[in-house]
Amino acid sequence: MADVYRGRALVKGFAAGEVLISKEPISFFGDVDPDSGVIVKKGHELRGLSLSGKIFVFPYGIGSTVGSYIIYRLSKKGAAPSAIVNVQSEPIIVAGCVLAKIPLMDRLEVNPLEVLRSGYLVEVDCFKGELRVLSKKA
Repeated sequence: MADVYRGRALVKGFAAGEVLISKEPISFFGDVDPDSGVIVKKGHELRGLSLSGKIFVFPYGIGSTVGSYIIYRLSKKGAAPSAIVNVQSEPIIVAGCVLAKIPLMDRLEVNPLEVLRSGYLVEVDCFKGELRVLSKKA
């Protein structure tokens, strides 16, 4: 039986894909290349990895309000994550996901950084407010 975690669905939608975990907060303005979706911040644990098509899980967003428009730009370039899961979302991430129509969930009944790993396959159902783990082969 698959693990299912309930949470708060902030932007409706559905996505399935591979999890990419960052234990660090992220600023889409400056930390992420706006054309490729690759994390470019020096010293970041995911530097050089692409967010494109991933279920991106991270604690919360930081930085400039321009980050919302970077998320939107990534979606227009085909380089955005398929869904975002936060421990606690903040307005910059919410606005960016609304603009880009990226499913967004937070406040899961468990800390997603503790139960998920990069490489897991999951479904994010922001119509039901559920995250379902399909495979733990990381």
